[in-house]
Amino acid sequence: MLAYLIGSFPSAVWVGRTFYNIDVREFGSGNAGATNTFRVLGKRAGIPVLLMDVFKGFLAVKLAYVIGDYNAESPEFIDFELALGVCALFGHIFPVYVGFRGGKGVATMLGILIAIHWQAALICVLVFLITLFISGYVSLSSMMSGITFPVIIMVFYSTNSSINIFSLVVAIMVLVTHQRNIERLIKKEEGIVKWHWRFRKQEPPDVQ
Repeated sequence: MLAYLIGSFPSAVWVGRTFYNIDVREFGSGNAGATNTFRVLGKRAGIPVLLMDVFKGFLAVKLAYVIGDYNAESPEFIDFELALGVCALFGHIFPVYVGFRGGKGVATMLGILIAIHWQAALICVLVFLITLFISGYVSLSSMMSGITFPVIIMVFYSTNSSINIFSLVVAIMVLVTHQRNIERLIKKEEGIVKWHWRFRKQEPPDVQ
């Protein structure tokens, strides 16, 4: 429950309402995530939201060292970490504090991956950045990095079946939460990032 509540902290909604008097879910893609915060409010709001979303995923997993009584080297400990991470992820996607309307969970998932396997997480970040640089699509970059994670884990790192299953769940969840983006990509209607995090297809609202 604690991991879910940590994941539920609505970083994007809190920053938007507190500092800009705006609910980011009413603009852009309608998601309470870092990407939409960049889109709607710019990098001064987007960067803190990104860092908070990553951190809450990382923190939720590390609760295993505080509230668990497993040996840190045991398979049971890894299973417990994974369970905490999944709870945090669901918290971000369905946050209890703001009517269960959250984000897609990519940044929070990154925090979870860093906590569980930072080497694989680093490779996923590199895949994200390369795809973003080539294509300009944040959604496509997120999906490519999500799909990369189970491949990296299964081929190079893991002999633990729980992590293998978790990595597959990560990839599936990324694809499921990006269904609308996939539709827009097919129709060539998805917003393309200009560097400095400005989008061609949408302008930020008046936040004066």
